[in-house]
Amino acid sequence: MAGYCFQEDAVSHARAEPKDIAPGMVGLLAVATGLIVANLYYAQTLVGPISRTTGLTPGAAGLIVTLTQIGYCLGLLFIVPLGDLVENRRLIFIALLTAAVALLAAASTSSATLFLLAALCIGLCSVAAQVLVPFAAHLSLPHTRGQTVGTVMSGLLMGIMLARPVASVVADTLGWHAIFILSAIGTATLAFVLRRLLPQRQPDSGLRYPALLASMWHLLKTTPILRRRAAYQACMFGAFSLFWTTVSLVLTDRYFHLSQSGVAIFALVGVAGAIASPVAGRLADRGHSRITTAVAMTLGVLAFGVPLLVHGGRLVDLGLLVLSSIVLDMGVSANLVTGQRAIFALGADIRSRLNGLYMAIFFVGGALGSSLGVWMYAAHGWHGVLLTGLCFPLVALLVFATELRGKSAARSAA
Repeated sequence: MAGYCFQEDAVSHARAEPKDIAPGMVGLLAVATGLIVANLYYAQTLVGPISRTTGLTPGAAGLIVTLTQIGYCLGLLFIVPLGDLVENRRLIFIALLTAAVALLAAASTSSATLFLLAALCIGLCSVAAQVLVPFAAHLSLPHTRGQTVGTVMSGLLMGIMLARPVASVVADTLGWHAIFILSAIGTATLAFVLRRLLPQRQPDSGLRYPALLASMWHLLKTTPILRRRAAYQACMFGAFSLFWTTVSLVLTDRYFHLSQSGVAIFALVGVAGAIASPVAGRLADRGHSRITTAVAMTLGVLAFGVPLLVHGGRLVDLGLLVLSSIVLDMGVSANLVTGQRAIFALGADIRSRLNGLYMAIFFVGGALGSSLGVWMYAAHGWHGVLLTGLCFPLVALLVFATELRGKSAARSAA
């Protein structure tokens, strides 16, 4: 009888043990976030052909990318926080269907105004990816959360990096309109797949929407780690956006003279930088967030510093740009995952709001980087772009140094 009771207790304990997220679900979330966020970047290597079709001037061409990122920032502030309030699967489904409609609108217009409005809406609704990332954190156990988020974010970063070569290849063969049509079909299909396969998640915050939004300002004021991590990634993502918005322009100029297919191959090589994402997540799970952050920012400095200091022939310079793209992507992805691992540990009930704030702040840095990159290239050429890009990770390192000094002072006082 005693043995039977022991066996029954063991079974009950096993049933009570929380389960970690299934590998298949991690894979689904990684692929989904990559496909969704790719919508933000298809236009990045197509700034030239889109601006020619819609009549945008060279100085205003940066708006094609910038308005998409502004829309994404608005969505992070006003849509992603709903993940702490409404059923997540329904929120994702509605956002994706709306994004599909906006993509079709972008594909079917030759008006600059209508295209830019569609770009804004594409960014606004593509924040569905950032409802999925906290979803993955909710389904994970604490000791694997960093690795899970890192894997999902590697999918997201793969989407960002693959969007550029895919868009270039499709534009070369079918014209730039085709990538938006194909993406609209894919986004609508993904909406129905996720509605079928994702588990339901109904938050229990007890807040109304206005109170939920008001609480975000309080969270920003009272969460120093959120402010720091967002500042670090704003600088890193500013450098990332500046580089990838302008590098297609320099690669197709008279010096390198690459076709859109050549730009696609260049961008495809940069995908290698995504390997840093799950590695950074595992390091963060083991308590090595600070050294991972320092290495990530140093990689950002090297990505711009080496092409500034080292010059050779056309092939040497092209090789340096390829290396810079990989190193920069590694630094940005490692810093991103390390920051998300830190803020997701602060509480499940506020996770969507924290993620929305974190992503919105650093996407402001991305929008700034895109605008500065196009302007600097028009005014001062590629050298001016590299100098401007170098400033972003250097500022991040300076801010990070204040954190290290604070830790050292605390240890000395103890």
